[in-house]
Amino acid sequence: MIIVNLDVMMAKRKIGLGELADQVGITLANLSILKNNKAKAVRFSTLNAICKALDCQPGDLLEWVDDPDDQKEELL
Repeated sequence: MIIVNLDVMMAKRKIGLGELADQVGITLANLSILKNNKAKAVRFSTLNAICKALDCQPGDLLEWVDDPDDQKEELL
Protein backbone atom coordinates (compact mmCIF):
# COMPACT_ATOMS: atom_id res chain seq x y z
CA MET A 1 0.00 0.00 0.00
CA ILE A 2 1.07 3.59 -0.53
CA ILE A 3 1.71 5.79 2.49
CA VAL A 4 1.62 9.58 2.10
CA ASN A 5 4.31 11.30 4.18
CA LEU A 6 3.00 14.80 3.59
CA ASP A 7 2.93 15.58 7.31
CA VAL A 8 6.63 14.70 7.61
CA MET A 9 7.63 17.01 4.76
CA MET A 10 5.40 19.78 6.08
CA ALA A 11 7.10 19.53 9.48
CA LYS A 12 10.56 19.59 7.85
CA ARG A 13 9.62 22.70 5.88
CA LYS A 14 7.78 24.25 8.86
CA ILE A 15 4.65 24.96 6.85
CA GLY A 16 1.07 24.62 7.98
CA LEU A 17 -1.80 22.92 6.19
CA GLY A 18 -3.59 26.17 5.40
CA GLU A 19 -0.49 27.84 3.96
CA LEU A 20 0.32 24.80 1.83
CA ALA A 21 -3.28 24.56 0.59
CA ASP A 22 -3.09 28.21 -0.51
CA GLN A 23 0.24 27.69 -2.29
CA VAL A 24 -0.94 24.51 -4.02
CA GLY A 25 -4.37 25.84 -4.92
CA ILE A 26 -6.52 23.07 -3.42
CA THR A 27 -8.98 23.12 -0.57
CA LEU A 28 -7.89 22.60 3.00
CA ALA A 29 -10.27 19.63 3.19
CA ASN A 30 -8.74 17.88 0.16
CA LEU A 31 -5.19 18.49 1.37
CA SER A 32 -6.17 17.12 4.78
CA ILE A 33 -7.57 13.96 3.16
CA LEU A 34 -4.25 13.47 1.37
CA LYS A 35 -2.22 14.20 4.52
CA ASN A 36 -4.20 11.68 6.56
CA ASN A 37 -3.79 8.84 4.03
CA LYS A 38 -7.51 8.84 3.18
CA ALA A 39 -7.11 9.74 -0.52
CA LYS A 40 -7.76 7.08 -3.15
CA ALA A 41 -5.89 9.01 -5.85
CA VAL A 42 -3.84 12.13 -6.44
CA ARG A 43 -3.53 14.09 -9.66
CA PHE A 44 -0.04 14.55 -11.04
CA SER A 45 -0.72 18.29 -11.26
CA THR A 46 -1.48 18.34 -7.52
CA LEU A 47 1.59 16.24 -6.73
CA ASN A 48 3.66 18.58 -8.89
CA ALA A 49 2.34 21.65 -7.06
CA ILE A 50 2.98 20.09 -3.64
CA CYS A 51 6.54 19.13 -4.63
CA LYS A 52 7.16 22.65 -5.91
CA ALA A 53 5.77 24.27 -2.75
CA LEU A 54 7.76 21.95 -0.44
CA ASP A 55 10.87 21.82 -2.68
CA CYS A 56 10.90 18.02 -2.61
CA GLN A 57 10.63 14.97 -4.85
CA PRO A 58 7.52 12.74 -5.18
CA GLY A 59 9.48 9.97 -3.43
CA ASP A 60 9.79 12.22 -0.39
CA LEU A 61 6.00 12.23 -0.13
CA LEU A 62 5.01 8.72 -1.23
CA GLU A 63 6.20 5.43 0.24
CA TRP A 64 5.24 1.87 -0.61
CA VAL A 65 4.91 -0.65 2.22
CA ASP A 66 3.89 -4.27 1.95
CA ASP A 67 0.32 -4.89 3.05
CA PRO A 68 -0.71 -8.53 3.70
CA ASP A 69 -4.34 -7.62 2.90
CA ASP A 70 -3.32 -6.62 -0.64
CA GLN A 71 -1.92 -10.10 -1.24
CA LYS A 72 -5.19 -11.70 -0.14
CA GLU A 73 -7.10 -9.64 -2.71
CA GLU A 74 -4.72 -10.69 -5.49
CA LEU A 75 -5.22 -14.38 -4.69
CA LEU A 76 -9.01 -14.16 -4.94
